[in-house]
Amino acid sequence: MLKKILRGLFTLIGGVLGYILGAWGVSMEFVSKLGLSKIPLAPVIFVVFCILFVGLIFYFISPVLNSGIIKSMEYLERSAQKVPVIDIVFAGVGALIGLVISVLLSSLIRIESVIFTIITVIVTIIITVLCADICVRKKDEIMHVFSNLRKTGVKDSKNKVAVDKGCPKVLDTSVIIDGRIFDICETGFIESTLVIPTFVLDELRHIADSSDSLKRTKGRRGLDILNKIQKELSIKVEIWEGDFKDIKEVDIKLLKLAQTLNGKVITNDYNLNKVAELQGVPVLNINELANAVKPVLLPGEVMNTVVIKDGKEAGQGIAYLDDGTMIVIEEGRKFIGENIRVVVTSVLQTAAGRMIFARPKED
Repeated sequence: MLKKILRGLFTLIGGVLGYILGAWGVSMEFVSKLGLSKIPLAPVIFVVFCILFVGLIFYFISPVLNSGIIKSMEYLERSAQKVPVIDIVFAGVGALIGLVISVLLSSLIRIESVIFTIITVIVTIIITVLCADICVRKKDEIMHVFSNLRKTGVKDSKNKVAVDKGCPKVLDTSVIIDGRIFDICETGFIESTLVIPTFVLDELRHIADSSDSLKRTKGRRGLDILNKIQKELSIKVEIWEGDFKDIKEVDIKLLKLAQTLNGKVITNDYNLNKVAELQGVPVLNINELANAVKPVLLPGEVMNTVVIKDGKEAGQGIAYLDDGTMIVIEEGRKFIGENIRVVVTSVLQTAAGRMIFARPKED
């Protein structure tokens, strides 16, 4: 149906062009120059001939033109499907701004010249494309600015400014696979929005499709954790669909996103933590949180524990707290498998965690 409509349209365009060509020929007295002026209604016949001739030419070449138009439409449709809607919207807004700027500039300078007209058209195209590109590249910053303005202007029923519960928390791949973020959110300690970038989801899917069984298990565990967070928790989860195409590393993209959203990155990656500190990006480290909430024991405190195994040194026994903290018990080897009372002698904090030294309590 589309091909028939286009063919008819091209034939009509050909007829119009033939009429224009015929009228121009009559005005230039081509009929008399061809020696046809003695024929009755020669000008009319000449115009009709031009209409039919040009119309038929366009009719026969219309399949080629149709094929080119349809292929162009299909290419544009495929390209548009790959571009996020938000990019198209911002590109349109940027192009509109560029056109307005171009019109204002051209209205200030009025020179009646063909060269000036051509220059004006070229400058208008350049400004329009430039503004559209800037809007697409800076869309995250623009959205963040308008979001802050909206939050600032929102007031409650008592005419008090509504209080924001906190800055967005951007999740990285390692903390999603770790899984403890679900338990932390379930306790209610995190109230602000969790932001999950699409490039993190792509990395998770890539890990889940890995040929290595361990990586595949980790990737699927991460996807399961995200599903549980979205379905079982009341916390708001936002999928950020943008990307920083000029940045290749996912960790650097995370830090850039946190800066853009004025948020914080939640991770348990030691290297990412250090890079974030260098760039001044706030980071919430799950491992640091786990160490912080472990019970504080002071030298001299007494507690009950079960000796699990012998230690590295002669006579030592090893026990563990419920949170996994290791207890090294002097002369505790002989109590393996028994529940005994011990006295804390010292506490050692290391990068790997906390270690407690104790000795059996003498009755």
